[in-house]
Amino acid sequence: MHASTLRAHSAETSAELDAGPARGGAPRPRYRGPRPPLWAIPHASAADRAACRAAIRDGSRSFFAASGLLPARVRQPAYGLYAFCRLSDDAVDAVEARARPAASARLAARLARIYDDAPVDAAADRAMADLVKAHRLPHALPAALIEGLAWDAQGRRYESLSDLTAYAARVAGSVGAMMTLLMGVRDADVLARACDLGVAMQFTNIARDVGEDARAGRLYLPLAWMREAGLDPAAFLADPAPSPRLQAVVARLLAAAEGLYARSEAGIAGLPLDCRPAIRAARLVYAEIGRALERGGLDPVSTRAHVPGRRKAALLARALLPLPASGDRAAPPLAETAFLIEAVAAQPVPAQAAWWDVAGQAVRVLDLIEALREREDAVAVGP
Repeated sequence: MHASTLRAHSAETSAELDAGPARGGAPRPRYRGPRPPLWAIPHASAADRAACRAAIRDGSRSFFAASGLLPARVRQPAYGLYAFCRLSDDAVDAVEARARPAASARLAARLARIYDDAPVDAAADRAMADLVKAHRLPHALPAALIEGLAWDAQGRRYESLSDLTAYAARVAGSVGAMMTLLMGVRDADVLARACDLGVAMQFTNIARDVGEDARAGRLYLPLAWMREAGLDPAAFLADPAPSPRLQAVVARLLAAAEGLYARSEAGIAGLPLDCRPAIRAARLVYAEIGRALERGGLDPVSTRAHVPGRRKAALLARALLPLPASGDRAAPPLAETAFLIEAVAAQPVPAQAAWWDVAGQAVRVLDLIEALREREDAVAVGP
């Protein structure tokens, strides 16, 4: 499977996420209707949150550095989201090819349990269950991620850029949309630009990892582009080697990514002020990977492009500067990501009672008492 934008590489951290600290008791009852986030009873413990933080620290230095610029109210949920995406990727990638379809099905079942408010006994699942309730994440968003991983399990290849974009929308655009919701933004235009950013990052990943993927029998470059450049996809997989023809295809994909990076800039201005530096930092660092690839002669087979620490630090500092005016935030979403924005629009967020609304606050207190009673009953039943 190709690495998604949030992919990590540490098996030890993956084991921590999958096992997690023990949590006794029977599965919790199905979550009954929307409760305001203030009264949501968390599943994740402090140890769970630490495991989620370790996942991003050990798995993606670039994302961990950028996440340090997020305000704490968003940073902790972002760690939980990363951990779930990481666990999802590993759950499919770590098994033999013939077992991957079954692994994808198990992953979909785990997601169903999260949305039933009865996550399995794993740190990432508990953290994700908390995010679903607190931030009203539509099921379609993480389900799209899992669908993309299932495409990987099937060994899909992509004929056109549109086909590849549909894949990137699932494994990366969905993550961009979920991150936007964690920041408290549900505006359709901002979500569209977040999806642009996710797809651009995935294109950069694909361009950087062409050689690594080919040696593992994987190919993500648009097949039509390869044939137009005079490359036979099957022959390239059998003997991946750098060539001017490959350079042309990689350059074309990086150009597509660059156009989406430019589109995404307008959406960053629609995020809360204290969230903008982190997202712009991620955008700048990932775009720089493409430039590093260009400086290396567009050869993703012999070497793996990376951004040196000093250059990364300079980009993080640049992300703190005021945003330049650029782009059209209201540009239509990509056709391949529109379903993600529509899923958010289809799930309205219930209004919360204001502090002076005594009746509304009383209902919230009663709702909390009911939730506590449900939890006590579930524990009393026992395993």
